[in-house]
Amino acid sequence: MLLAIALVYALLSPVSIRSFLLCSGILCFAFSDLFFIWSSINTRYEFGAITDDGWIIGLFLIALSLSHDCAQVKFFDKISSYSATISLVASASLLGIAALNPGYFPEFILLPAFITIALAFIRMSFALQEANTASSERVLARTDELTGLSNRRNFLQELAKLKSGYIFLLDLNGFKNINDSLGHEAGDQLLKQVANRFNRVISDAGLLARLGGDEFGVLAQVDQEHATELALGIRATLSYPISLPHKQVKIDVSIGYAPIDVACGSSNCLGLADLAMYEAKRSKSGVLMWQGEKIK
Repeated sequence: MLLAIALVYALLSPVSIRSFLLCSGILCFAFSDLFFIWSSINTRYEFGAITDDGWIIGLFLIALSLSHDCAQVKFFDKISSYSATISLVASASLLGIAALNPGYFPEFILLPAFITIALAFIRMSFALQEANTASSERVLARTDELTGLSNRRNFLQELAKLKSGYIFLLDLNGFKNINDSLGHEAGDQLLKQVANRFNRVISDAGLLARLGGDEFGVLAQVDQEHATELALGIRATLSYPISLPHKQVKIDVSIGYAPIDVACGSSNCLGLADLAMYEAKRSKSGVLMWQGEKIK
């Protein structure tokens, strides 16, 4: 057993003074044990013989190894994983042999094997639950809670990955008045319906995100002609009223868009689209594009 421990430690731990001293100490202890067993079987063991010093040397080397630093966490993570695998394989093998040959093993050997497998399944269920929770948390970190669209963080991350295409910024006109007069619940319902309408137009053509409040963003890898068509299509979705629980309301959107240029930088592209959007809102033109050094 000690030899197996020394072998596993030597294979999994990085080469260092600590691992050398610890393995040497375990081996000294193991060989002293083996010699003691062999001597006892052959009635040759003498108490206090020089061979007993192997235990003392082994303990000394093990104690000395503790004074040296080593990547303990990395080692114990590995040993835990390998130990669990070996335990499960051994337990399953024991139970398999016992099933094929009833009575071959005593009960006190089979019971720990059964408990090991049961605990492994329990741990597996907890691991799956933790994985699902982590996955849900990652999705929530990228998703707007109200509309289910991507949030600002995910939008900026995706923008940084793009090398071409267009970035669109959308700002609703008149949303504040509706939100103030009908209440926040009506405002939330409005944003959800607007998001659904925008999503039907964009679909797989790009990424739609809610950036905050009544502001939305779109990323699309399209050329200029299709970018203009997409912007006009998005605005057209608000050409007919939106039905809220107690009232129908009419709302419009101002859209500014700009080409994505790697040399310009994602933050600068976002700023140009923002300038175009505010000019579209100021001039009440609805849709404007930043091109070159000017807005069109």
